[in-house]
Amino acid sequence: MTETYRYDVQILHLLVSPGHAYFGRARDGAAEVPTFDAQAAEVVAGKGIAGDRFFGKAAHMDAAVTLFAVEALEAMAAELGAGPFDPLATRRNVILRGAHLAPLLGQDFTLEPGGSRVGLHGGRPAHPCAWMNEVLAPGGHAAMRGRGGIRCRALSSGTLYRGPAVLVSPVPLDPGQAGVPSLLRPGRLP
Repeated sequence: MTETYRYDVQILHLLVSPGHAYFGRARDGAAEVPTFDAQAAEVVAGKGIAGDRFFGKAAHMDAAVTLFAVEALEAMAAELGAGPFDPLATRRNVILRGAHLAPLLGQDFTLEPGGSRVGLHGGRPAHPCAWMNEVLAPGGHAAMRGRGGIRCRALSSGTLYRGPAVLVSPVPLDPGQAGVPSLLRPGRLP
């Protein structure tokens, strides 16, 4: 029997956007695309979040759902003497509070909000792009390295809701490390 660990987390934001906002040169500005901070987001196994720009795209199947710890954004704002930053500017799909994400690389885990259950696989780090210097603050790109969240494959279908949730992990996590930069590679524990 595999041991599991349960952590109370908060799903603060659910970003769903049918288009890419950050491409090209930052000096040209972000693209005007509809972006929704949804109350609920439908996750489809093997495809991602319905209505999102990565949904069903073969090149993004293993990275269609991005998770990000808001504590990382708060730590970055403090370090840069700026902010508060808009969590949606990171363009991550699921913004969490209380979730230590780095140890979930290479792991299957679940998010359980409001009676729903969504299985995810932590595929790879969600590296920041240079756009963070424009949309957050100068130095945002460097500050976000090692704490940009994780890109996940959707293992099961279900609905994510904003509000309280439980993160069920096969490995121990330290929620106090949610905002701390990590240099972990998939499958390595702290």
